Amino acid sequence: MSANTIKKAKKLVESGCVVKIEDDLFQIKSSSDPEKSYFVTSDSCECLGFKNFYKFHHGKGLKANCSHLEAIRIFKDENSD
Repeated sequence: MSANTIKKAKKLVESGCVVKIEDDLFQIKSSSDPEKSYFVTSDSCECLGFKNFYKFHHGKGLKANCSHLEAIRIFKDENSD
């Protein structure tokens, strides 16, 4: 995971761009387009970065990721009981 992805994820959480809808469903605003948002679960995202992950990384044993998925992890860690 790149440092830039983590940085973007932290910014999304700090800016209040992560909204929990259900236990494993979140809506996260796009960091590049304030008019867009994505529905994200703990293992999938609607964004192009997630959709294109395997195309760019050719599998390589990596699990697809994006700043939105990372933002959920940070959000859950900060809001766990």
